[in-house]
Amino acid sequence: MSRRVVRQSKFRHVFGQAAKADQAYEDIRVSKVTWDSAFCAVNPKFLAIIVEAGGGGAFIVLPLAKTGRVDKNYPLVTGHTAPVLDIDWCPHNDNVIASASDDTTIMVWQIPDYTPVRNITEPVITLEGHSKRVGILSWHPTARNVLLSAGGDNVIIIWNVGTGEVLLNLDDMHPDVIHSVCWNTNGSLLATTCKDKTLRIIDPRKGQVVAERARPHEGARPLRAVFTTDGKLLSTGFSRMSERQLALWDPNNFEEPVALQEMDTSNGVLLPFYDPDSSIVYLCGKGDSSIRYFEITEEPPFVHYLNTFSSKEPQRGMGFMPKRGLDVSKCEIARFYKLHERKCEPIVMTVPRKSDLFQDDLYPDTPGPEPALEADEWLSGQDADPVLISLRDGYVPPKHRELRVTKRNILDVRPPSGPRRSQSASDAPLSQHTLETLLEEIKALREQVQAQEQRITSLENMLCELVDGTD
Repeated sequence: MSRRVVRQSKFRHVFGQAAKADQAYEDIRVSKVTWDSAFCAVNPKFLAIIVEAGGGGAFIVLPLAKTGRVDKNYPLVTGHTAPVLDIDWCPHNDNVIASASDDTTIMVWQIPDYTPVRNITEPVITLEGHSKRVGILSWHPTARNVLLSAGGDNVIIIWNVGTGEVLLNLDDMHPDVIHSVCWNTNGSLLATTCKDKTLRIIDPRKGQVVAERARPHEGARPLRAVFTTDGKLLSTGFSRMSERQLALWDPNNFEEPVALQEMDTSNGVLLPFYDPDSSIVYLCGKGDSSIRYFEITEEPPFVHYLNTFSSKEPQRGMGFMPKRGLDVSKCEIARFYKLHERKCEPIVMTVPRKSDLFQDDLYPDTPGPEPALEADEWLSGQDADPVLISLRDGYVPPKHRELRVTKRNILDVRPPSGPRRSQSASDAPLSQHTLETLLEEIKALREQVQAQEQRITSLENMLCELVDGTD
């Protein structure tokens, strides 16, 4: 009898574990909007969650360390006049987040390192160009301040957030609603899925579809697709019998999938989260209570089922931490932020190791916070891979960096009155609104300090009375 050979892989024993109760974020009114986005975005500094809000759209931003019960009066980021549908942190500035809304606008926000005293209501910039709801956002992986948005008008717009300009407008690629958009590793191509059941690869700067596959999954429910590191595509969808599927495609040969995995029968759209460093894809279904994960390899059968993390509660959404935000000392290879109805629960994926030393094989150099290109360089046709950093000594997020917006083609070009001080390129003038906000913050902080001083004085008086009484 021949012995079955077990496949060699360092990820065969990856296991998931939910964080302890005191490490969760409680009392958060997670949005009930019916939209197939993750509703959650996370980076090494902050956790952002789309929440219920009366009379408009809002999301909450919490420092990662602020676990436990969230005060019901905790400041929100409010500014949209209709529900927020998607949020995405800038990969090159941990204090900048973009939000897309049913009100047809995209807003880009600067989040301070300190906890604001009141709601953040004024974005750094508002991007207006869509005629219907905007449901998808994705920052360019390597070019500074380049943001993609996709709307219910079947249009993809690529913006330069630093100037507020439209760089590219892809308005004739999709005949129906766009379900997902994903950049490849260096941001030269896009993969999109659409209600017309077609998976497309688009070169946005040439404005043309490079390759497409009609009905990669036979079922009627929405598709999702992500690029792998070597340029292949992973798609999730449904079979004709409503079985959920994961397929691996080679864009050079779109006739047949390289591999196809069938899973279960369920309604929830599978959101794929791909980790390029380990080549593992995690599948999280909205309404599911599990996370399935598969390893993608060069040799057949190409897609290897690893395991399933199961819990009792269904997930309303999911955040996926970038690699630089993980704890390398605990051999974390992924961390999810699972949204429940009223809370957010971290789930940690770990590779068990006996040694406490840094594990080189688990942590190759990973994309860092520095962009490789400027927006104009990318638009002119340049490509560059992400600037990589080592996680050997852990990752410390850089301090607050302000997003400077210099709008071009402004009609009012009168020079400012008064003496003109020398100004560097990175030192843009403060707007009247910014000054008013700062003055309000200072006033509120002064009031808090005065209240604390009064409290200290009253405590000192009580102490003196107690001392006099004992004498």
